[in-house]
Amino acid sequence: MRTLTKWSVADYQHMRDLGILDHRRCELINGEIWDMAPEGAFHRFINDRGAEYLRRVLQSKAKVFEAHPIILPDSEPQPDIAIVRLPDTRYLQRHPCPKDIYWLIEVADTTLSYDLDTKRKLYAGADIQEYWVIDVTKRQLTVFRDLQNDDFLTQRTASAGSIYPIAFPDIAIEVHKLVKIPE
Repeated sequence: MRTLTKWSVADYQHMRDLGILDHRRCELINGEIWDMAPEGAFHRFINDRGAEYLRRVLQSKAKVFEAHPIILPDSEPQPDIAIVRLPDTRYLQRHPCPKDIYWLIEVADTTLSYDLDTKRKLYAGADIQEYWVIDVTKRQLTVFRDLQNDDFLTQRTASAGSIYPIAFPDIAIEVHKLVKIPE
């Protein structure tokens, strides 16, 4: 019988430090090293535009990282957008971990089912309070909330209107600014 070797976050970081993964676009998910899907131009556009919008809206309230690692118990994923606590100097020696994270966003085109299932479970299991998935094909946003038993109880999908993040209930995030292309 064959078994799969599971890697720890420390193992994965050591491989990175040694340069073993230098020419790989990958992330550690549940102890397994996964190749990441190549980023297309449209994915990059939606991601960049959404992150810029969130930076304006959350100015001086949160740091918005794009495609940078976060540390979870047995994973080091690179969410498309991570909204994390300030000050940014707390990340001089480490990546954000669950206690630092307000919410995470994945931009999905070719990875929609992976983001809605595997990443959802990963983030819920790590106690991330809120998780959003931007479906670039359907131009809609799915918001996951209400953690219970390592999953989210609430799932809401919208293509218009406003979402009020759990961490900032007084701030309206306009859905169309994240999912629509300017005319």
